[in-house]
Amino acid sequence: MGFTVKSARFITSAGLGSELPEPRPHEIAVVGKSNVGKSSLINSLCGRNKLAKTSATPGKTKLINFFLLNEEFYLVDLPGYGYAAAPKAEQEKWGKLMEGYLSSGRVSHIYMLIDIRHEPTALDRQMFGYIIYYGIPYTLIATKADKLAKSKRKQAANAAAKLLGAPPYAIAYSSETGDGREELLERIGAIVAPDPEE
Repeated sequence: MGFTVKSARFITSAGLGSELPEPRPHEIAVVGKSNVGKSSLINSLCGRNKLAKTSATPGKTKLINFFLLNEEFYLVDLPGYGYAAAPKAEQEKWGKLMEGYLSSGRVSHIYMLIDIRHEPTALDRQMFGYIIYYGIPYTLIATKADKLAKSKRKQAANAAAKLLGAPPYAIAYSSETGDGREELLERIGAIVAPDPEE
């Protein structure tokens, strides 16, 4: 029996200097560049199409958004990076916000999203560097998998991971078709309720 999301609700948004919610035993953060499909992934994972607000405007999420799943752990939507039009001050604020959060010791796992169709950007590599620097366990997810033929997805996802400088493995995911959802739910199950025998 795989892991299922029974309930999901928005708890709070936190900006620079604001209080983070009461910690839970597990916190899975979702990170990726603007418009890579973080909100869509969260909605698709939770089976709710309006839980995380999706926007056609990149760089819309400027706060850290906390969602409580199954009343026991957080799924956290981090603000997207690499939005070119963001003013310098805005980018610095983002850096401080992320640094404070990633170094807080709260994050049990990071889902880093990369676009399956494109080579990872310099900012993707920088973000991956942060994750390694803070020693946070991660899973790479190659989004927008429905844009490629089924036969090419796995290879493209793994190639993107390799280009990022990671071991060549990423989960190919499509919020449109639900492709990769089961594998990701299994991964969540392994994080929040590990099998003692493994």
